[in-house]
Order: sequence, then structure tokens, then C-alpha cells
Amino acid sequence: MEMTMTNEKAKSNFGPLAVIGALFFIFGFVTWQNGALVPYLQMVLQLTETEALLIAVTFYFAFTIVALPSASLLEKIGYKNGIVVGLLVLVVGFLIYIPAAQSKLFWLFLIAQFVIGSGLTLLQTAANPYVVKIGPIESAAVRIMFMGLMNKGAGVIVPLVFTAIVLGDFSGVTASSLAAMPEAERLQTIDGLASGLVNPYIGMAIIFIMLAGIMKKISLPELDLAHDEEGQDATHDVNGKDKTSIMQFPSLILGALTIFVYVGAEVIAGDTIGLFASNLGVANATTLTSYTMGFMLIGYALGIVLIPRVMSQEFALKASAVTGLIFSLLVVFSDTSSMSVSEVLWGWSGIPTLPNTITFIALLGFSNAIVWPAVWPLALEGLGKFTSKGSALLIMGISGGALLPLVYGLLSESINGQSAYWMMIPIYSFILFYAVKGHKIKNWK
Repeated sequence: MEMTMTNEKAKSNFGPLAVIGALFFIFGFVTWQNGALVPYLQMVLQLTETEALLIAVTFYFAFTIVALPSASLLEKIGYKNGIVVGLLVLVVGFLIYIPAAQSKLFWLFLIAQFVIGSGLTLLQTAANPYVVKIGPIESAAVRIMFMGLMNKGAGVIVPLVFTAIVLGDFSGVTASSLAAMPEAERLQTIDGLASGLVNPYIGMAIIFIMLAGIMKKISLPELDLAHDEEGQDATHDVNGKDKTSIMQFPSLILGALTIFVYVGAEVIAGDTIGLFASNLGVANATTLTSYTMGFMLIGYALGIVLIPRVMSQEFALKASAVTGLIFSLLVVFSDTSSMSVSEVLWGWSGIPTLPNTITFIALLGFSNAIVWPAVWPLALEGLGKFTSKGSALLIMGISGGALLPLVYGLLSESINGQSAYWMMIPIYSFILFYAVKGHKIKNWK
């Protein structure tokens, strides 16, 4: 009887999870356009590295500003309606891209990015609690990894589609080749690059309006996280008194900081790989985010197979941090002209090879894969009625994708692009701290 009830619950959860899985594909589709947009808009707008990274920074900065207001909005209108509103906000951002491309005004692109980031913040704030709470907490990491497969699967596809549709005949253009062109040819190429954005973003606006209409009609159960009884014992402090604020949960606060540094590392690995490669003169630099996402998919697939059968999620988080430290050091010290590593890893497959330094940046995607799915259940464990606000705080941690890439850009201009990756060492060191000790701290002393 108990097994039958469990199977029935799993079947009842499949529909909502399938819908949320489709949303995570959309998250990846929107998010990982940035990896192609950064080197693309650097060429179109003739930006410095720091200015180009502001394209990603503005997008992720929205998570800091909009996360808590999104949580409040969801409490008023519900999670399903919040998802619909989030999709429509994305449409507004896409439409702003059209006059931005026509005028080539940098500030207008930044406004579009902030609006798109705001829509995605609302979607993320609504969707992530579903994944954690729709089933048993002990299997939450696996559910999140499945969602990660959808998210990063989109991350593999989007740069390739972007390059094929938006760049078209200009797919071989890089920052260095553009700078070497005669003035007249360079200006003509820039105009051609800019105009390539208009039709795709009109198409995306139409598609997302249709998605919002479909989502409005789909049956999706509401979550009542405010009355969630799970883990109520942890909502008391060491003196047995009721906790009154999410700030009284050290594992949550440290988890949000871990999300902050992790997303910074993820965005640096995904968005600077094309920028760095473009400055090295590597062809098709706008497609290189696909390599990083590809290694993340491998990491997710291994996590789904190995956790918890072979290793715990805590051990996987430790392994992620350690391999991140190793690959970061290899990025700094590897040869930018040799392609020996990629020749060994995939040269036999016919996939274009990359300089060793670029390859190790892509391999950071493998290290990053398990961090998000491991941190969420560890950070939300025992929050009970505080789960909704705790989820919003973790979403705010995504703002690390705004600030840390900007630090990389500043370091890149003051020293050089390769040495700037030294900043990844303290990032993965903090992730290691959370894996070893931080998630176990339940009360401030």
C-alpha cells in the first residue's frame, strides 16, 4: 500500500516537474545568450573588456534588486501567475533590444539586459522552490540536477544557434580581426552585425508571448511554503526559542554566499571564455560557451548516476571545489598556443580543438556542475515556514554573476586576461569551506 501511494505521488509530481523542466530550459536559453552577447556586443559597440562584461553584470545585478520583491509578489498573486508575469517581462526586454540594435546605444542594451534579468529573477524565484519541495528533500539534489541538464542543455545549443542566426556571414569575425580592418569595411561590418539582432529578438518576443499564454492555461498546483511543516525543529535556536528571521540560519546565509561566489565562477567560465578567446584571435569565439556548458552536462550526468549511490552530495561538493582549484591553476599556467589537451580530450571526434588555456576554462564547467544542486537542499534544510524567504535569499546570491565577472574585467585590463583567473582560487576555496563545515553550522555562537 505504501509503495502504491509513493508511486501515485511520483506520477502526480511528474506533470509539474515536466513543466518546471521546460522553464529551466528557458532559463538556460535566456541566461547563456550572454556568453555569445558579450564578445558580440564588444565588437558592435567597440567596448573595452570591462564595458563588455557590463552586459552580463547588468543582467545578474537584477537578481539582487528584484529577488525579494519577487518573493512578495509571488505571495500575493501565486507561483503560477508569477511565472506568467515573468515570461511577459522577458518579452518587454526582448523588444527593447530592437531599438538598442538600431541605435547602437550602450545604455539601451543595459536597460534591456536589466529587464530580462528581472523577468528571469521572478521565474527563478517561483520555480526553484517547486523543485526542492515537490518531492522528498533527500532526493532534491537529483531533481535539481535534472533541471540543470535542461538549463545547461540550452546553454550548449544557444551559442551555436546565436552564431548561426544572428552572426550569419560574420561568424568568423573576432575583435582582433575587426580591429585590423580598414575603417570603411569595419564600419560596414559593425552595421551588419548590429542589424542581425533585430529579427531574432522579434521572433523571441512572439514565442514568449505564446509561452505565457500556454502557461496560463496549464494546470499547476500552488505551493504553500508558508505553512510547510518540514524541519520545524530547526526553527528554534539553541535556547529553544522560536527563530524570527532567516538571518538566524547560518547554513542558509553561508549557502547564499556560496551561491554568490559559485554563480560568479559559473558566469566567468561561461561568459569570459568567448571574450578571452576573441582577444586571442580564436575563430568562432561566440560559440565557445557551448564547450563550458558541455562539460557542465557531463558533470550533471555523472552526479545523477553517482549521487547518492556512490558518493554523498557533500562529498561531490568537496570534489567540485577541489577540481575547480586545480583547473583554475591550470588556466593561469597553461599555454595559450598549444592545443595538446583538447586534441587528447576530443580531437579525435572532429570537434574543433582549442588552446589549452581555453580548454581549462571550459573544464571549469565540469567543476561547477554539482555546486548549485548540492547547495540548495543543504541551505534550505530545516527552514520550515522560512523556506520562501530563504529561497529568495539564495536567488539573490545569483548577483555574484554581476559583480565577480566585473572584477575579472578590471583585473584583465590591469594585468592580463589569463592572470585574472587567479581570482578563481578564493572562490573555490570558499565553496570547499561550505562543503566541509559551513552547511553544518545551524546556530550563530
